[in-house]
Amino acid sequence: MSSVRSILNLQTRLSRLGSLSTTSSCRRGLATAKVPSETSPQTLLQDKRHGFGFLRSNPRPAKPRKLGVTEIRGPYYSAYGKRHLQDVLETMSYHIDGLKFAGGSFSLLPERTLVEMIELAHEYDVYVSTGGFIEHVLTHADVLNVVDKYLKKCKDLGFDVVELSSGFLSFPPDDWLRLIEKVHHNGLIAKPELGIQFGAGGDTSAAELETAGQSDPFRVVSLGKKFLDAGVERLMIESEGITENVKTWRTDAIQAILKDLPMERLMFEAADPKVFNWYIREFGVDVNLFVDHSQIVQLSSLRSGIWGMADTFGKVVSYRQ
Repeated sequence: MSSVRSILNLQTRLSRLGSLSTTSSCRRGLATAKVPSETSPQTLLQDKRHGFGFLRSNPRPAKPRKLGVTEIRGPYYSAYGKRHLQDVLETMSYHIDGLKFAGGSFSLLPERTLVEMIELAHEYDVYVSTGGFIEHVLTHADVLNVVDKYLKKCKDLGFDVVELSSGFLSFPPDDWLRLIEKVHHNGLIAKPELGIQFGAGGDTSAAELETAGQSDPFRVVSLGKKFLDAGVERLMIESEGITENVKTWRTDAIQAILKDLPMERLMFEAADPKVFNWYIREFGVDVNLFVDHSQIVQLSSLRSGIWGMADTFGKVVSYRQ
């Protein structure tokens, strides 16, 4: 009987993946679907009748979240496919809002494998984002045509979000606005990535980044306001030059950015336990963070207030239903 069930399940899966171009064409946005699926069961910490719901924890809003959003990194520093992603989502999908394929990593995968991973994320109400591959795309001749082809292919593959970064490029603000409009015109969500460090995004050494110099946080604020006015839902703040590959953290830059840009419209790159611990300690459970997929349990424990480091254990609290 189990063999028959396995064959039927396989046939269903193959049928769903029969055409690579039939992924949902609706614009999902950075907020995931509202209807809870069977793939996102109640966690033990939520279960007040039969689980650990009698213990104190910080309640989290249901998806789609506008605050406390967590985006995880796809295969980049380590290679993994749908089976590992299935494990991550099966255990932690309640805590995951987005999946990002950093850089141009997704272009190295077989198309069928990539589509299977994107569709799997969608099954768990997780949006899927490109990384900053646009920086490579923009270096081509006939750039208008190449960008159109790139965005069309991202849409066909099933991506929801296209990240727009320029860590290695000198890129005029008006051109950036035109690119945002083009992304939205193609039914995708534009997610600009901003930072204070030129040369960010390639794991450049601290010494080389220091030589390249930094820009004023006011530039991030100025561009951020323009992008939000242009209909951008959320901005990604690059960690290099702030908390990554620096001798001293630029927490002053973070405070300057948050002084003039709303926290709920920002997401901070924080793929280091000490860094996301600091963000939660300073700004509470509602700060939006991007981390590596291997860090999702540690971050979620911290957000929930059930674990932490010496400066956060037992100290991360909230006041809400």
